[in-house]
Amino acid sequence: MIDRLIEKIKETQNPTVVGLDPVFSMIPNFIKQECYEIWGKTPKAVSEMFIRFNKAIIDSTHDLIPAVKPQIAMYEQYGLDGISAYLKTIEYAKEKGLIIIGDVKRGDIASTAAAYAGHIAGVTIEGEHFDLWKEDAITLNPYMGYDGIEPFLKPCEEFDKGLFILVKTSNPSGCELQDLDVSGEPVYNYTADLVKKWGENLIGEHGYSKVGAVVGATYKEQGDDLRKRMPNTFFLVPGYGAQGATAKDLSGYFDKNGIGAIVNSSRGIIASYKAKKKHEEEFATSAREAVIEMRDDLKGVL
Repeated sequence: MIDRLIEKIKETQNPTVVGLDPVFSMIPNFIKQECYEIWGKTPKAVSEMFIRFNKAIIDSTHDLIPAVKPQIAMYEQYGLDGISAYLKTIEYAKEKGLIIIGDVKRGDIASTAAAYAGHIAGVTIEGEHFDLWKEDAITLNPYMGYDGIEPFLKPCEEFDKGLFILVKTSNPSGCELQDLDVSGEPVYNYTADLVKKWGENLIGEHGYSKVGAVVGATYKEQGDDLRKRMPNTFFLVPGYGAQGATAKDLSGYFDKNGIGAIVNSSRGIIASYKAKKKHEEEFATSAREAVIEMRDDLKGVL
């Protein structure tokens, strides 16, 4: 997976991943009304809104980007209809040739972790294998240690999948745990070393492991240090744009060849029509413009 992602980044000349995290308030009114007329004010209507919204975003940006990152919680809250919207979004994005990073942040142990690993391993029923989620990579929470990670490693090798494990996150309160001093080192450094160890046998042709790290854009100094500490670990970088980070904050997250990281933007792209006070029917073209602006911004530091 990591080699495929790097090749897509090189092909598009753009280390941007679009976060498909639809919120009801983002959806243009004309899409809401179309869905209400058919399904009423129901979870089914909202799930159809998300599908229509996401498809339009994908249509307008797929030739510019290597990947999308749907956040599963935005869909799960609407029950089975929402999960259906998540799966249909992934299916459509894959039809357009995009890499899928499922932002699921799973974290548990034993049989539960093995079940969660079905996101990338699929399931086998009486000898028949099914890849139900069709994600190329997923995000994981490492708080339970190796017991919570091990079930995901074999699918990475067997099915060419990937992981992005939380190391130094972009949210303000992440420091409450991640920055705690343990024998002179912050906790996130210990986590980084574990992530590096877990992925050391899964390094691809481009020198990066299928086991990557989530490193927030809002902590430039720490991100720069982690890049040096984890030279074979690919970074998924949240926090650009809406959370305040700019391309200038990210130059140290990439290697000397300008690879090594993919930068996420969600609201800054999919809700850009609101920020720019554009007509709601321009939401998809506004998203395309935002992707181009972000691409050019990142190119300036690579």
